[in-house]
Amino acid sequence: MGIHLVSVGAGEWSGEHDDDEEEVGYGPRAAALNDALRDRGLPPFTSVPEEAPFVRGSGLAFEEKLVPPMDGFVALCEEHLSAAETDLLCGWTLLVPMSLDEEIRLPVASRYTDETMVAGAPQVLALAECLAAAVELPSAVPATSDNLDLTTWFRDGPAKDLAATRPGPWADDLDTAFYVALYLRAAQFVLRRGSPVAYS
Repeated sequence: MGIHLVSVGAGEWSGEHDDDEEEVGYGPRAAALNDALRDRGLPPFTSVPEEAPFVRGSGLAFEEKLVPPMDGFVALCEEHLSAAETDLLCGWTLLVPMSLDEEIRLPVASRYTDETMVAGAPQVLALAECLAAAVELPSAVPATSDNLDLTTWFRDGPAKDLAATRPGPWADDLDTAFYVALYLRAAQFVLRRGSPVAYS
């Protein structure tokens, strides 16, 4: 239960694996996105990799659970980013591996909203890197998120011990640091793997 951020494989993206009658699947979102891309003179997004078998640390899948409160993260965004940049970083519900000059709003419901807001991973990565630099996010933060790696590291893993030995802005608010790492790793994953990431 709870809100998760997960990668989407080719079967789900195409709609082949849509089996939840109560939720709009990814197929309608994929079709609406391709229509919006064509309207902008851009090629459709069709090259989504198949879902990979689970191998811890492989970096072939993405799954994290949004547990901590986001108040500190939103305040950090407002301190270091413009209002438009904050809206982009915090407002997307679908992250894709293409550069988008501006977000695309699709009139298709997503899991938690009445529409789908699509952002480009290069733009989100740049904003997340800005915040990572601002809080001096340590390199010890897990590089993969196959199975709640970040969630576990920050909530039950070595984050608190490391914060005690390596103080800095990141250590002052671990909940905020978690979300910085979450958006950073999500954008990096999308660009590396070529797979969309969405809320589930």
